Amino acid sequence: MVPNFSYVRPGTLAEAITQLGTPGAHAHAGGTDLVGCLRDQIFEVRKVVSLTRVSDLRGIAAAGGELRIGALATLAEVAGHPLVKEKYGVLAQAAASVGSPQLRNQGTIGGNLCQRPRCWYFRGDFPCARKGGDLCYAMQGENQYHCILGGSACVMVHPSDTATALVALGARANVVGPRGRRTIPLESFFLLPEKDVTKENVLEAAEILTEVVVPAPPAGFVSTYRKVRTRGAWDFALAGLAVALSFQQGRVDTARVVLGAAAPIPWRATEAEKILAGSRLDQKTIGQAAAAAVAGATPLEQNGYKVPMFRGLVQEVLEGLVPQP
Repeated sequence: MVPNFSYVRPGTLAEAITQLGTPGAHAHAGGTDLVGCLRDQIFEVRKVVSLTRVSDLRGIAAAGGELRIGALATLAEVAGHPLVKEKYGVLAQAAASVGSPQLRNQGTIGGNLCQRPRCWYFRGDFPCARKGGDLCYAMQGENQYHCILGGSACVMVHPSDTATALVALGARANVVGPRGRRTIPLESFFLLPEKDVTKENVLEAAEILTEVVVPAPPAGFVSTYRKVRTRGAWDFALAGLAVALSFQQGRVDTARVVLGAAAPIPWRATEAEKILAGSRLDQKTIGQAAAAAVAGATPLEQNGYKVPMFRGLVQEVLEGLVPQP
């Protein structure tokens, strides 16, 4: 069945919010995820509201020492921006790892953060819990790509590479809707299934993610993103890792370690961060942090390989960040 919907292209943010307030309306940015959802009839769509004419949602610029990225900035623009590459390497690497060149030129940072799950039960013809049903079919079904942390009524993994990097950077999201503007730490933007199994983020009806703001990096800052996937390109992560460290006098001053494709949200490995903070980045500390990153993991029947994969990934990435004498 071909979806039947209307299509509008508002020119202002206020008009877009009004249009999104009508029943069955969905926002369209790059469309790389929405088109697939429409084709697979994952949710009912009565109106597609294109945001592409809203100029307020574009641009990448430094402001007040921070980096502001408009929600319509493409992944290619983020990956190639000189300031992002110079100061926020973890984000440039994450954006460059998404999909194919064609998808990165079309897909936006806002869309990448707000994309729907890639679980084949959600995308398929199954009345799963995330679509309002009573059952997560992946729990007893094909679950080799599903979560090892944070699962409850649903065991999907969050598919966004840039979300993992931005949480590691301590970014925040600016949102506008019918009730005005609000700023949300990106770490709090994403929802675990135990809070609401039908939603991936805290956006309310007719709210729009307008921009992402990344704070200035501290002195001695280094960051990196690594992605393990079945194919070298155009594939979602089996395991993703964003690490952001700052060093003072040879010791780790601040640490953020965030796992991607491990949980239904970008997963901060807080116990690993505690081990790293204040320590020298030696083999003992790295080994302890790698073990702590997967402590408490509860793999499913077919994805136990993810536990040693993440542990090895954390160890390898940290070893690559050891300061050189």
